[in-house]
Amino acid sequence: MVERLRILIESSRFQNVILAVIIINAIIIGMETSPAMMEQFGGILIVLDTIALGIFIVEILLKLFVYRLSFFKNGWNVFDFVIVAVALLPTGGNLSVLRALRILRALRLVSAMPKMRKVVQGLFAAIPSMGTVILLLGLVFYIAAVMATKLFGGEFPQWFGSIGDSLYSLFQIMTLESWSMGIVRPIMEIYPWAWVFFVPFVLVTSFVVLNLFIAIIVNAMHEEADEEQTAQRDEILNEIKAIRRDVAEMRAGHLERK
Repeated sequence: MVERLRILIESSRFQNVILAVIIINAIIIGMETSPAMMEQFGGILIVLDTIALGIFIVEILLKLFVYRLSFFKNGWNVFDFVIVAVALLPTGGNLSVLRALRILRALRLVSAMPKMRKVVQGLFAAIPSMGTVILLLGLVFYIAAVMATKLFGGEFPQWFGSIGDSLYSLFQIMTLESWSMGIVRPIMEIYPWAWVFFVPFVLVTSFVVLNLFIAIIVNAMHEEADEEQTAQRDEILNEIKAIRRDVAEMRAGHLERK
């Protein structure tokens, strides 16, 4: 019984059904945000949403029955369990805001699709290396914020009146959101040399440091892919060795019978 259920839940057909339910459920939750859709099809959408949640609960229960405590040794299983558990939280009264968390079920696409899992695993693997870059970026931001507050805070307190204001304005500049026409050019009307400060800041933060993030993430993903390929090769080699041992034992037994 347990072995049959294990084969069922690990089959590609079962996984494809769950994937389809996740996608359909995400679309249904999106449709529920439309008053017009809820007016016409509200009852149907609620029923379909309940059915999808029921399918997710049954899936989790089947996995718990098959894997028992080892279910929680897999991080993706824990992720799915938490997402489904959040959907079961009461949403009435003061907790009605929790209804918005139902869309988190769409995140199960990450665990259901191997390629997405690889991307997320690569991101998590890159976190330790990203720490140094984050410290570097924080140091650059702090130095630039102090300088900007001293240089431009008197004339432009709305942008650089304090270190907090300066940090926020510099973050806007780093994202290149209206940084030239919205901030730098008005400042240059009073301080024509201000470009000497802002242009290097943009070059360092937007084009150098952020590209370091991309390089670290890409490198981490390559390492994850290499580790997976190595694991697959080791598994194949182990299977070949096991087959060779079985063949050798069979030959030895055949020779002994002779």
